[in-house]
Amino acid sequence: MPRMTGGQALVKSLYREGVRVVFGVPGVQLYHAMDAFYDEPGIRFISNRHEQASAYMADGYSRAGGGFGTALVVPGPGLLNASAGVGTAYSASSPMLLISGQVERDQIGKDTGALHEVNDQIDAIKTVTKWASRVLHAPEMPDAVHEAFRQMATGRPRPVEIEAPPDALAEEADLDLHEPEVYRRPPASGESVREAAAALAAARSPVIWAGGGAILSEASEVVVKVAELLQAPVVTTAEGKGIISGRHPLSLGVPNYRPDALDDVVDDADVVLAVGTRMGRWVRLQKSPRIIQIDVDPDEIGRVYPDTFALHGDARLTLEALHAQLARSGPPRPSRRDEIEKARASRYDPNKHVQPQGRFVEAIRSAMPDDGILIEGVTQIGYYCRTHFQVYEPRTYITSSYFGNLGYAYPTALGAKVARPERAVVAVSGDGGFLYNSQELATAVQYGINATVVVFNDNAYGNVKRDQTRKFGGRVIGSDLHNPDFVKLAQAYGARGVLAQGPEELERALREALSIEAPSLIEVPVGMMPAPFDD
Repeated sequence: MPRMTGGQALVKSLYREGVRVVFGVPGVQLYHAMDAFYDEPGIRFISNRHEQASAYMADGYSRAGGGFGTALVVPGPGLLNASAGVGTAYSASSPMLLISGQVERDQIGKDTGALHEVNDQIDAIKTVTKWASRVLHAPEMPDAVHEAFRQMATGRPRPVEIEAPPDALAEEADLDLHEPEVYRRPPASGESVREAAAALAAARSPVIWAGGGAILSEASEVVVKVAELLQAPVVTTAEGKGIISGRHPLSLGVPNYRPDALDDVVDDADVVLAVGTRMGRWVRLQKSPRIIQIDVDPDEIGRVYPDTFALHGDARLTLEALHAQLARSGPPRPSRRDEIEKARASRYDPNKHVQPQGRFVEAIRSAMPDDGILIEGVTQIGYYCRTHFQVYEPRTYITSSYFGNLGYAYPTALGAKVARPERAVVAVSGDGGFLYNSQELATAVQYGINATVVVFNDNAYGNVKRDQTRKFGGRVIGSDLHNPDFVKLAQAYGARGVLAQGPEELERALREALSIEAPSLIEVPVGMMPAPFDD
């Protein structure tokens, strides 16, 4: 058994499990972990200016396909700062690892006012993690890290947390490290697949509803194969965008905030195949179709629609078994492409677009390559992207899911860019949300993370101000903002700053930004915009 500190056991175990990047903010309780990172050149440590950004970057890294994103923070305020990013990952079922310091072993739970103490901090993070563990002694570290990765790789992928006091990281012991394992999420049972295939084969007008679980399972190819076999239109959640290309004739996109032609097609369905989604937000089933739900998490099946047939298993493997069964059930179905194309044409009719949001979204899409990654900020343009920004590949559209939190877009984009440096990565943000984490421009410049952020500046929390104006007779309070010159702010950090007046200038500026290897900010001044939900 080699002799090492708990900090060395942590870092060596992370490397064995495949971690190659860690985002974090160092601090006094983490010194022995940081010293171990110094001796591990295979792991790149990216230091942030705020722990919230560390967690967002780890989430973006994971969701863009870089592997399990990992963040390191000090205890107490560091962990609480990171909790917004952990909660976002939890809402999106994104696997990420948060490593937190703790107060000294003999001070835990004493409530004596130790530096960074939260009594008891593990309870503060449990509600937004799948699993959390406290390592009190160095010999426990290899088991804890190995179990953290097992938790992320099995069942429903969600964030996990490990915390350790400084004395556990400093303590020396003779330790054996674990070898990494390959885990496999099983498909649904053969009997349930056969029953589901029979129901789908007999369906008159089936619909597929795909969510983020289908993306996480890498099920894109087989979703399309099943859709083509059934001639079933594919509706997705915002988290599921990209599971089928927006150009595919069976793609119906994401439901709008208000009924449109998509609802007409869905209302005609007699069977809905839900893949990796609880079918919660924005799902409008006016009739009562039979619902067949594929999910790796049995607790999600029937959560919203109790009368649901369960296919409990991995989405990709279950769909592959389902496709094989359907292929044996009879001849190909008649094409429904004309019907679906009519609905698509109605949904995306430019004459129905809310403006100026529609033109801005078109400008961003035109400037980006097909495989570019868009991070949808919680902003008026971001809301409009959910329905109208066309996505062509999985893992190229990232949202904050039901957490809906301001400030996540830019650091999440930085994490995505670290994961996929060869891809164009663009964050869409409002002025209010961007200033939550604008300091991460320094991180982007320091580490050469060449993502681009488009900041739509209306000098307000725009949605709030519009609603106060419309719904409360102009009684506006708390929603007006005083902003810096965003172009000069970017330049002060050493990033590129560009002003774009209108959609045409935005498209040109974005094309230029994506052609240059440098972190870029594009400021787009806007006025009060109509509600993005009104088309």
